[in-house]
Amino acid sequence: MLVGSPEGNLITTVALVMHPKLRGHVTTMFVLSLCVSDLLFCSINLPLTASRYINEEWVLGPRLCQMFAFVFYGNEAVSLLSMVAITINRYTLIAYYDMYSQIYTTTKIWIQLFTIWLVSFGLMVPSLLEVWGKLGLDQNTFSCTILPKDGRSPKKYLFVFGFALPCVVIIVSYSCIYWRVRESKRKLEGRSKLSGQTAKEKEEDSRLTTLMLTIFLCFLACFLPLMIMNVADDGIRFPWFHIIASILAWASSVINPLIYAATNRQYRAAYGNLLKICRNNPVTKRTTWGSRTVGQSSNSPHYVEKRKDKPTKL
Repeated sequence: MLVGSPEGNLITTVALVMHPKLRGHVTTMFVLSLCVSDLLFCSINLPLTASRYINEEWVLGPRLCQMFAFVFYGNEAVSLLSMVAITINRYTLIAYYDMYSQIYTTTKIWIQLFTIWLVSFGLMVPSLLEVWGKLGLDQNTFSCTILPKDGRSPKKYLFVFGFALPCVVIIVSYSCIYWRVRESKRKLEGRSKLSGQTAKEKEEDSRLTTLMLTIFLCFLACFLPLMIMNVADDGIRFPWFHIIASILAWASSVINPLIYAATNRQYRAAYGNLLKICRNNPVTKRTTWGSRTVGQSSNSPHYVEKRKDKPTKL
């Protein structure tokens, strides 16, 4: 079931990797980056959060508290920068289709992914080393977060450069995509080919762009309240609002697999393909002891071929 956070993201990752058509799609690489980020969050942050709420205090020591904040904010940056990369990829495909294959080679894609993860977690290193702020427990909300040190905190700068600026880039890019698609439809309406793309490819790209826009809007709805509360209410005057904002942020790791399944036909096909593979791959094998065909499975293609070659004797 896709509702479970770790299971949903793990199933999505395996489904995309095993689907032949989506596996070779450039956007899939960035979507996998999103899935891995959410999977890390679900595997590390959510269990620690459950412990915190069950015990009504942080009982796991300062080191785990620092790791919690490091992974939480690092993963948030990975998710957002992956969406920036997806948005730029979508715009490049629409606006510069003829140059697309030269811009998005396998090597360049891997360089982009490496840069995304390096920058995302690199932003947290100064706070981890207590050079600029520090990572620790806030007693007012008993949450592990970025704390000021010597009256200095990087929260506002991280909000501007790690959250607000990428969001602006995404919004501007989607606005440009909308404008280009609208212009293309108006000028080339009724033609079977648009700038080297077939009508079917254009429709699939449009659906994928809509899916990525939906993911960004849901991400914004989940994380924007937390970012606003962390910056605007640094003194924790309204702790309940911080808790609600945190719950929304945790929900972001759950909703993406649901969006994939609900809004895009190709991703539903990937889930269906994975389910089919699981059904057609039995764990047990039929074994005939005392014969020369020990270990031969009835599901083996060689077994089927042998049965076909031999006519049935009545």
